[in-house]
Amino acid sequence: MSKCVCLMVAQQEMPWGPGAVNARRQCHGPGPPSPSDRKRRDGHVDDYHGNNIADPYSWLEDPDSEKTQAFVSAQNQLTLPFLEHCEVRDLFKERMTELYDYPKYSCPFKRGNRYFHFYNTGLQNQSVMYVQENLDAEPTVFLDPNTFSDDGTVALRGYAFSEDGEYLAYGTSASGSDWVEIHFLRVEDAAPLEDRLERVKFSCMSWTHDGKGLFYNSYPDQEGKSDGTETSTNLHQKLYFHVLGTSQSEDVLCAEFPEHPKWMNGAEVSDDGRYVLLSIREGCDPVNRLWYCDLQTTPQGITGLLPWVKLIDNFDAEYEYVTNEGTLFTFKTNLDAPRYRLINIDFASPDQSKWKELIPQHDKDVIVFATCTYSSYLFVCLLHDVKNVLKMYRLSSGEELRTFPLDVGSVVGFTGRKRDSEIFYYFTSFLSPAIIYHCDLTKEPLQPHIFREVTVKGFNPADYQTTQIFYPSKDGTQIPMFIVHKKGIKLDGSHPGFLYGYGGFNISITPSYSVSRLIFVRHLGGVLAVANIRGGGEYGETWHKAGMLAHKQNCFTDFQCAAEYLIKEGYTSPSKLTINGGSNGGLLVAACVNQRPELFGCAVAQVGVMDMLKFHKFTIGHAWTTDFGCSEDKGQFEWLIKYSPLHNIRIPEGNGVQYPAVLLLTGDHDDRVVPLHSLKYIATLQHIVGRSAKQQNPLFILVDTKSGHGAGKPTSKVIQEVADTYAFIARCLNISWVE
Repeated sequence: MSKCVCLMVAQQEMPWGPGAVNARRQCHGPGPPSPSDRKRRDGHVDDYHGNNIADPYSWLEDPDSEKTQAFVSAQNQLTLPFLEHCEVRDLFKERMTELYDYPKYSCPFKRGNRYFHFYNTGLQNQSVMYVQENLDAEPTVFLDPNTFSDDGTVALRGYAFSEDGEYLAYGTSASGSDWVEIHFLRVEDAAPLEDRLERVKFSCMSWTHDGKGLFYNSYPDQEGKSDGTETSTNLHQKLYFHVLGTSQSEDVLCAEFPEHPKWMNGAEVSDDGRYVLLSIREGCDPVNRLWYCDLQTTPQGITGLLPWVKLIDNFDAEYEYVTNEGTLFTFKTNLDAPRYRLINIDFASPDQSKWKELIPQHDKDVIVFATCTYSSYLFVCLLHDVKNVLKMYRLSSGEELRTFPLDVGSVVGFTGRKRDSEIFYYFTSFLSPAIIYHCDLTKEPLQPHIFREVTVKGFNPADYQTTQIFYPSKDGTQIPMFIVHKKGIKLDGSHPGFLYGYGGFNISITPSYSVSRLIFVRHLGGVLAVANIRGGGEYGETWHKAGMLAHKQNCFTDFQCAAEYLIKEGYTSPSKLTINGGSNGGLLVAACVNQRPELFGCAVAQVGVMDMLKFHKFTIGHAWTTDFGCSEDKGQFEWLIKYSPLHNIRIPEGNGVQYPAVLLLTGDHDDRVVPLHSLKYIATLQHIVGRSAKQQNPLFILVDTKSGHGAGKPTSKVIQEVADTYAFIARCLNISWVE
């Protein structure tokens, strides 16, 4: 659950009004604000531990004010004409539409006696859930999210089948918001039920095995709207149990934490249906409390707050349920193991001194996930130098049985529960969109085979190469980086570069397939680089901690050293290098632009966290203080003020040094990183830097409507966003289209 609220954007943009610039300047920079526009800077000042910090654009924190809406409109009216005059825009959109039109599948999974999978014919706005009686039967449409709305902006957000596979609970979210409404249907005839659950956000969905109902999370009613455009903070999440066929008003409150309003929780019913496990978190750190309830102690059913047993009642480590045999439970944990290990805890004798290690921490590899299939086998996915490895172990002893062969890439899907006798796993890489493997565990010898392999017409992966290198950061730490380009290029600094990074929240950025990035490589002659900087989870919790809190600067330094490596080795040059990141990665991009503007030619920051002094005040921002710290603490304020993008914008020193071309992207329904971050940053950037005579590069923002943090974004919006992004890059860096 920790990563559901953290700053990951799905992978797959203010001046003072259009009258503030003339036609010539519109191609190069925002120009000076008019006298009337200057009045929009007010005298607002905040006191942080005796430090008076000006916040002249605090009025942009009100998304509903006429001033804010006029500001957004004026910004878009300046940015859109610039993008529309980019020659590459239509070419990129056409090619993206062509190459993105390939079939997209998920791993099949079995529920009850039926198999389900998701499938997108190519350009459908949302993927469709299909059902089949067996793997050889013809799939039929079961649930089509494209019918939820006319424009594809209502998406499926989470789902859970009852244990017998006869009922489905599924969430929908509108315009990319984190707010979810849970619906129910009967599987046999796909008939919708009347049950509706609202005020749901960052929720579990876990059925009891009797099929009577499920656990879920919701927030109390609050004043004002809750549609994804609000900024009010999310507090007091509670756990409820919903009985199928009843009104939400009758739902049973099972857990609440009135003295800890920031705590979040998620319930999971054990494989045998006997226990409910409650994981409690106070932020995005990989640590949790673990409580449980034996449902056999509630013979009258779930009628109120459950009698929780507090197995782990501190935030010292993470405990993730894998499976159990009676009272013997297996957990994945980072307790005394920053790269994770598997341990057994007997609930009948739970003293920590009696815990037993099942699979020890590896010397270098990180355990990503572990799951039990076919009753007695554990499938464990590891990360070895940012490349996934899949192994099989015996549950009873922890004995390693075999390694499944994989190329250099990522396992991004795995299905197979304890009751199943087969597994499916989904492999992808920078040059391969999808290979789905199937393995029948009842047949010896075990032999996985390719169930589906997806190829893209018009793209030959043999023409390209992927290399992983390790470069030194400023303190000598070796940082891994993937580089993708056409085979046989000359390393003469002439190629456009595209450097992506994230670096936060223990999230690992593993190889993934991106049509838009490959178009950049193929048709813009580019070099793609993905730097696995500190702050992520690529080498476990040690790597994460080396880029968080007081060590956050390491993330920015690592990223800047990645750029220097690409330049030194001749892959690109500063004037041809674009940096990109989203969410926490948007923070990364903006901080690096402030610190080393001369190092980059272009910067695209998506839904970034820009105000590091106030982020905790809006929606779920308080959960990120575990990674960033909080300005309300004097010592942590001292870290944050040094790199906060909003507070470190300066006119660059040196003759001819200017900010790179900047494009910020955000959505009006982003209630994860609210748009005010990007609005305040671009307003300040244009006021301070944009008025400088030496700033010729454009400083723009694009605010999309009916768009959120990234999850559930319809295909049509994805295609338009990447066309705008790469058109901006091509125009600003003077890159020509290559057929």
